[in-house]
Amino acid sequence: MRRLSLALSLILLTFVVAACATEAPGWTYAPPTAPPASQPAASDGASAAPSEAPSAAPSSGTPSDAAGGGGGAGGSTVIQLSAQNVAYDLSEISAPADAGFTIHFDNKDAGIPHNVAIKDASGAEVFKGDIITGPAQADYQVPALPAGTYTFICSVHPNMTGTLTVGN
Repeated sequence: MRRLSLALSLILLTFVVAACATEAPGWTYAPPTAPPASQPAASDGASAAPSEAPSAAPSSGTPSDAAGGGGGAGGSTVIQLSAQNVAYDLSEISAPADAGFTIHFDNKDAGIPHNVAIKDASGAEVFKGDIITGPAQADYQVPALPAGTYTFICSVHPNMTGTLTVGN
């Protein structure tokens, strides 16, 4: 019985190591940007990693202006998007054409990793946000995209999808 337990432990350890080593993350840590105007600034965790940020932003698929402009390629448009129960809260979001924007992503699933990736009509990935384990929040700075219809998807859970309409 002891030998069986040891064998099962070794097999489990092999799977865990293989899962962690099969694909190196294609992302790096980006420091948080200014919070959207509808979200109060965090006090103690303002400079903490996204996985330590409190969950306080309401979700809305409507773009809004961010205090401080959002910085980087993100522009001043902020889109609120959340994940909970291994699903996005919105199936349709929109953004302006030819202007960068920010997706304020709130992963409400405790202990579950999610992100937001954007694919064009051909299925080519045009943006991939950092994978964050919930509960956590991240601001994704999305570069300018031409007008059109895109798919947003969780890289970890391909069943989590929605439509991003980019237009004027």
